[in-house]
Amino acid sequence: MIALRLVHLIENHSDELALGLLRKFETSSHTHQLHRVPASELRDRSYEIYHNLSEWLLHKKQNEIERRYEEIGARRALQDVPLADVCWAIVLTKEHLWDFLEQQGFLKSSVEILGELELLRLLDHFFDHAVCYAARGYEHAREARMA
Repeated sequence: MIALRLVHLIENHSDELALGLLRKFETSSHTHQLHRVPASELRDRSYEIYHNLSEWLLHKKQNEIERRYEEIGARRALQDVPLADVCWAIVLTKEHLWDFLEQQGFLKSSVEILGELELLRLLDHFFDHAVCYAARGYEHAREARMA
């Protein structure tokens, strides 16, 4: 069973997480072209992920995740953000989440460890697919612009 307590902790700190992620985007050499996206848009997308994490991990169907991240990829292509920056933004979103959980000090019992492993598996699945769908949406938007 996924560690719902950890997911709820993340959701309850979604404002703080989104703002911290914005600072990482601003300072990372991997995402320097994200400045082409309004900060409010980046913050809203980050908040959307963190605040609705249980929904994304447990209730969204694969085609919903696919549609959402293809839309994001297409939007970033239209904003002339390099694909590598888009992918790095998703990777940093996941890393920022794990940094937060690490700071909270959640590894107390074997049951919690198993829950965290299940959470890790679900998060990896979600973010890995998000990268692929964003890349597909990005490529489709670029192809449409060139046609």
